[in-house]
Amino acid sequence: MKQKLGLACALVKTPKVLLLDEPGVGVDPISRRELWAMVGDLTDQGIGVLWSTAYLDEAEKCDTVYLLNEGKLLFDGPPADLTGKVADRVFRVTGFQDRRRHFLTRTLDRDEVIDGTIQGRSVRLLMAEGAPAPTPESLDAEGGAVEPAPPRFEDGFIERLGGGPKGTSALAERYREIPENSECAIEAKGLTRRFGDFVAASDMQFAIPRGQIFGLLGPNGAGKSTTFKMLCGLLTPTSGSGAVAGHDLRRSRADARASLGYMAQKFSLYGDLSVRQNLDFFAGAYDLDREAAKRAIEAMIHIFELKGKLDVNAGTLPLGFKQRLALACAVMHEPPVLFLDEPTSGVDPVTRREFWTHINGLVEKGVTVLVTTHFMDEAEYCDRVTLIYRAEQIATGTPDELKAQAGKLAGLDDPTMEDAFIALIEEFDRKRGEREAA
Repeated sequence: MKQKLGLACALVKTPKVLLLDEPGVGVDPISRRELWAMVGDLTDQGIGVLWSTAYLDEAEKCDTVYLLNEGKLLFDGPPADLTGKVADRVFRVTGFQDRRRHFLTRTLDRDEVIDGTIQGRSVRLLMAEGAPAPTPESLDAEGGAVEPAPPRFEDGFIERLGGGPKGTSALAERYREIPENSECAIEAKGLTRRFGDFVAASDMQFAIPRGQIFGLLGPNGAGKSTTFKMLCGLLTPTSGSGAVAGHDLRRSRADARASLGYMAQKFSLYGDLSVRQNLDFFAGAYDLDREAAKRAIEAMIHIFELKGKLDVNAGTLPLGFKQRLALACAVMHEPPVLFLDEPTSGVDPVTRREFWTHINGLVEKGVTVLVTTHFMDEAEYCDRVTLIYRAEQIATGTPDELKAQAGKLAGLDDPTMEDAFIALIEEFDRKRGEREAA
């Protein structure tokens, strides 16, 4: 609604040119489509629009794209021209016996692979120019299958920047192994939160085992952040219960908080303190002794490339470095559970990949992650997701299961997670309308 209000204010007097600086940041897929529809109407009226974005599916809809990096123009022209440069170099790998995160990690460390992402149970790869087409044998994917995949604008973007990060996470390499435990790492049992007569989250139910990623998806205002804050101990549930790392949120809230790392949706560190002061503060807040704090801070500076920013006030950092610092502060005590509330909102695609390299590596060490995101491609990294709408859980399952549901509802052969998001919400509204009419 804030973004819609901003657009409305910009249009109080009809302009000749409309400048939109990342209007889709933090906005759910349905609202982003509404924004695009509004802007499409404006261009039909002859208004020129300059739209800056970190969402490359948005850039793909533009007539002309200007790709900027470190103050230099790397490409200008129709998006299809950049996408076409990686045609025949994108492949989807399915049926491999490895764990998908382990497979992606070791595959990204190959010289001939310049980018890779998880898509449900499959892995999508971008090969270097001149590299031979991969085969199951060349990828050590015994019993797997490799098939060509249609290129996307994001593939061309990553290729023009020289490729994405490699698969091995330096953060995961130094992280402790989280021991096996018979208890679920995160549990929600009927969590409900009311504000007066308004129900913000109703009867949230899920259990997340050790070493999995669980995603909370939903439109803005659906109840995701309320659920998130109840599990973090930041909001007391009106009814129901929850547990983190075996600690009940009602009886052992302090122990639960000590067992998790939390990265807020908006930058929530101390903006008037320097980067080093923030690191020092959180090392103390997590009760690390002097030697452990020194080792942890030095490691975070190296892993997240903060050395040149140590004396800079955190509030003045570029967004990508703010997010790096926030993640560094969340993991420096090596917690068994991570709560990440839209950790890559507004961050460029390469930095997003760096974050997910670290997250995937930590999960391989046994860390459990609860994440909210409006990037539907990121939801593919989750082991399971739950879709929250109008304060209710309307669908829960693996990304592939939700896409299969959407395929049946919308008649799509190969639906995306965004297709699933929209189709399931529209189906819920349709059934609700039928109940109210009856």
